[in-house]
Amino acid sequence: MAKPASKISIEDICKQIHGNLGNISFLVLVFTGQLTQHECQKTREKYMEMYGEDLFDHLQNKIDGGASKTCKILSLLMINPHERDAIVAKNAIFKERDCVNYKALIEIYIGRKSSHFFLIQQAYQSKFRRHLDQDIMSIEPPHSYQKILMALSASQKAHSADVSVHIGKCDAQRLFQTGEATSGGFKIDEGVVLEILSKRSIPQLNLTFSIYKHIYGHSYTKHFKNKYHGEFEEALRFVVKFLRNPPKYYATALEASIKGKTTDEGDLERITISQSETEMNKIRKIYKSKYGMDFRDAIIESIPVGDFRDLLVGLTTKTSASKGTTSFPDVRAVLGAGLYS
Repeated sequence: MAKPASKISIEDICKQIHGNLGNISFLVLVFTGQLTQHECQKTREKYMEMYGEDLFDHLQNKIDGGASKTCKILSLLMINPHERDAIVAKNAIFKERDCVNYKALIEIYIGRKSSHFFLIQQAYQSKFRRHLDQDIMSIEPPHSYQKILMALSASQKAHSADVSVHIGKCDAQRLFQTGEATSGGFKIDEGVVLEILSKRSIPQLNLTFSIYKHIYGHSYTKHFKNKYHGEFEEALRFVVKFLRNPPKYYATALEASIKGKTTDEGDLERITISQSETEMNKIRKIYKSKYGMDFRDAIIESIPVGDFRDLLVGLTTKTSASKGTTSFPDVRAVLGAGLYS
């Protein structure tokens, strides 16, 4: 007799997984059908306790097969967010020779809370026996992103989330006086920029750039592209753009990824999994406003039918599931009905 959906436990789910371990479609349903990422991690722990096998390792071993992308995402759902970010950071630095994914690193260094960032560094050291900041500083050839990332790392270590309008005004004025107001044309004072980045919290930096626009009538980076354009300016321009509005950046990056307009492999999977339970509703709202359709529908339109598409749709609609706005099946209801017994 099937159990009511509300009675389905993690142990029951593990039993169902054990009987359907080779069925990737079933695993997609289980790990995106309204199980939170925390419950996915608990399922991994319980499965290990019951059967002595690590679901993460099982899926990692399948990554070289035909369902590689699907298995990779499923495996990442079963580890803590800080461990997942540690893996993302290492891949960003070492996966492709002479091609560091600095944007993925910026997403971590700016987009994570200070407490989470500290756990990422711990996980990186524990898992890889290396130091994240040292690996970034050792990248060859040197790049301006390295200096900015080190400044942001210092920013994450220290400062409270409290923001000060007075400090924001002072920093905005200092940026103006050492930039636009300099004689001989607009030029960035890297030392001043890096000092401010390293001494202010992410919320404080966001306030500073907002105040800059309010006082001077345009964004701090307005002139970077046309009047003065170098490697440091290009990197700083991206950092400020992301810092000012992460959901907007993510919406743009996701559109580029599903339409094949970017060479940054893995953007779609990385962003979808990291934001599925945090900013995805905001991202979808911006995406629809900017591109005229819901991101879920864009996935369905752009990606072939299959487990990978179903997995992305499930992750994309996860945050709205609690509001009853998604048609993705409730795994507890499916299992409770005994459909996979």
